[in-house]
Amino acid sequence: MALKEKYEKFAQGMVIHNNATEAARYAGYTANSSHALANTGFRLKNLPEIQDRIKELEENLETNVDVITEIEKQYEYAKVNGHTNSAIKALELLSRVRGSKSDKEIDMSPEGIKQHIIECHKILGKKFWEDVGKECEFTLQK
Repeated sequence: MALKEKYEKFAQGMVIHNNATEAARYAGYTANSSHALANTGFRLKNLPEIQDRIKELEENLETNVDVITEIEKQYEYAKVNGHTNSAIKALELLSRVRGSKSDKEIDMSPEGIKQHIIECHKILGKKFWEDVGKECEFTLQK
C-alpha cells in the first residue's frame, strides 16, 4: 500500500536527515514553533507504516560514494585551510561512522595523554593556540 504523499516525503527525509524534525520540515509540515514541529516529527516517525517505509528505503539505498574517504578529504581541507569548526565537525562525523573509542580504549598513560594533546593541537592549529595564549595573557619568553 502506497503512503500518502507527505508520509512518503517524511520517510525520505528521515533517510536523508536522520532527524524527525528536519524530516517533517522536508516533507512540508509547518508549525508555530520548533517544538511543535518536533512533536509532529516524533509522531510521524512512530507510525508503523512510516517505520516500514524508512526501513525499506534504507535497505534499498545504494551509493557509489566512499563516505569515509570523502569525510577524510573534507577534514584535511579544513585542517590545511584553518577552518577549525569544519575540521572538528568532520572528525565528529568520522567518529560516528567508524565508532568512537570508549574511555577504556583510550591510552590514559602520561605518554598517551601527551600524544592526544599533540593531535588536538595539530587539529586546532597554531593561530588558534596563539589566540588562546593572548586571551590567557600568556607571554612568550625570548
